[in-house]
Amino acid sequence: MFARMGICGIDEAGRGPLAGPVVAAAVILPRKGRPKGLEDSKQLTAEAREDLAAKIRAIGLVAVGIASVEEIDTLNILRASHLAMRRAFEALPDIPVAAIVDGNMAPDLPCPTECVVDGDVIVPIVSAASIIAKVERDRLMTELCAQFPGYGFSKHKGYSTPEHQEALQRLGPCAIHRRSFRPVQLAMETRLAG
Repeated sequence: MFARMGICGIDEAGRGPLAGPVVAAAVILPRKGRPKGLEDSKQLTAEAREDLAAKIRAIGLVAVGIASVEEIDTLNILRASHLAMRRAFEALPDIPVAAIVDGNMAPDLPCPTECVVDGDVIVPIVSAASIIAKVERDRLMTELCAQFPGYGFSKHKGYSTPEHQEALQRLGPCAIHRRSFRPVQLAMETRLAG
């Protein structure tokens, strides 16, 4: 692991959903005074994530990057995730000396980069990035729910829940559905056939 100061953790939220962008975060935290309870964002309640996100922002350097639905459909979800990660990295106010990225594949970054599988569980700065990315994406999906009513985006955040599948079949895809994802393609085919 990198041991110097100025190392950023990078993670994304939203690789699996059928709708909405993928959001990445890059976070640099001081070695001392880090918030207690940093762990994988998926293991935390929404309230705990919001609380930790505020604490992370108060003491750390935080940046967010987004790849749009159009970019996901054009590039594929892995490349779009890496694009969002690069955008988050480039938006940091200070250039990190190194980066630790959750997973087994990293985006091309202008610094030494280490991939850590389950990094969002075992590396605190990656956990912090996971929390920021999840909070930002959840907020975005709640805003998009108002623009695209009927799908329940504020509840399921675009993931393939039974409620979302039912709305997709009933209403068809909207502008933020990922047309490169098979369930969305099937819903489109069903509506065309009907």
